[in-house]
Amino acid sequence: MLVSNWRRIIKHAWSIRFMVLALLCIIIEPMYTFVAATWVVKNIYIQLAMSAITGLPAVAAIIARIFVQQKVSGDLNGKPPSEG
Repeated sequence: MLVSNWRRIIKHAWSIRFMVLALLCIIIEPMYTFVAATWVVKNIYIQLAMSAITGLPAVAAIIARIFVQQKVSGDLNGKPPSEG
């Protein structure tokens, strides 16, 4: 079941932004590796760098998902919005 403010969450949540960035890195990685393989002798460092660049946004998304974003969730530690 979707939360009532799902559009706002998609628009403002950092975890969503980091997941989209990770997705873009996953899509770009094979293309970059192919181009690098044609120009440069296969280098393990290129593959390690691309894996690290792909993994960092995924880790950032997990961390961002743990922290409460008051702008998105409206969570004020149990207090009504007027007392926030």
